Amino acid sequence: MRQAVIVGGTGQIGQAVGQSLLREGWRVTALSRSHAALMRDCNHVEVDARDTQKLTAIVGDRTDLLLSCVGFDERDAECLIQAGRAAGRIVAISSASVYCDNDGRTLDEAFECGFPVFELPLNEQSPTVAPGSKTYSTRKVAMENKLLTGASCPVTILRPCAIHGPQSKHAREWWFVKRLLDGRAVIPLAYQGPSRFQTTSVSAIADAILKAMAGKLPAVANVSDADSPAVSEIGRAIMNVMGVEAELIGLPETASYPPELGATPWSIPSPMICSAAATAAMTYAQSVEPTVRWLVNTVDSNNWREYLPQLAAYPRDHFDYQSDEDALRLQGTKSLAD
Repeated sequence: MRQAVIVGGTGQIGQAVGQSLLREGWRVTALSRSHAALMRDCNHVEVDARDTQKLTAIVGDRTDLLLSCVGFDERDAECLIQAGRAAGRIVAISSASVYCDNDGRTLDEAFECGFPVFELPLNEQSPTVAPGSKTYSTRKVAMENKLLTGASCPVTILRPCAIHGPQSKHAREWWFVKRLLDGRAVIPLAYQGPSRFQTTSVSAIADAILKAMAGKLPAVANVSDADSPAVSEIGRAIMNVMGVEAELIGLPETASYPPELGATPWSIPSPMICSAAATAAMTYAQSVEPTVRWLVNTVDSNNWREYLPQLAAYPRDHFDYQSDEDALRLQGTKSLAD
């Protein structure tokens, strides 16, 4: 029986991958810093991901896959290198945020420097920021480089974008779900509604890891859904799952980022679309249902900040319905009805 150790195994990605591996007949050990409810038949160990000695003892010499869902910087990479000396393969989750445009701009600095204008589609050879300690993306690149040059076993780096799936602390879908639950019949969308911010389901990540273990991916692979849906298409996909209808209204173009009105978590002034070595078989609309069902059954208006702290940390009120009403009175709005 093949064995996997998942660092960060109780989070959104870790649980999805663990469930996928269990279905394939793997033995799975999930590591986390605190106790958490896990999938059936999964072993759980409470350990800090940076405790190299304990991590090495857990991985041992019979682990086929050492997966890190929480690797953040060069220090994390060094822990994985040491612990995974005898592992069959190390897989680390990075991010498509490492890509920069020709002016060196990334998602990290978009609020201060303007949103990057990428040459599309972004592929694994597209330019990235230099490694360093300054931003989220520079730390991710430092982690990638350390693993790729220092590990004694094969390494796969996965770069997803705008991840969706149950158990997410950053479930962007809540922006639409809550409005629909609150009975909002008309929903304004910035940038006329066609913004495209590449999406990736957790099931796509799980499938990519199986491909990596089979030797079917390059050392660095983007992971994406089969499509790159516009914000209006995301809204309609969520409506279809919930069985609720609302009219989507595109707002006039604006040069500001983030936009003052109709700003969804996917609203960007220029597209971010990935060409992925690990392209999923399913589109966003085909894979988003588990996320929406989890949100509807688990999250509500009173607890959403507790369940979705990363979404709550945005520097704006996602649910300022007076601003929605103000937006709908603007001249130049356009219905996005099919």
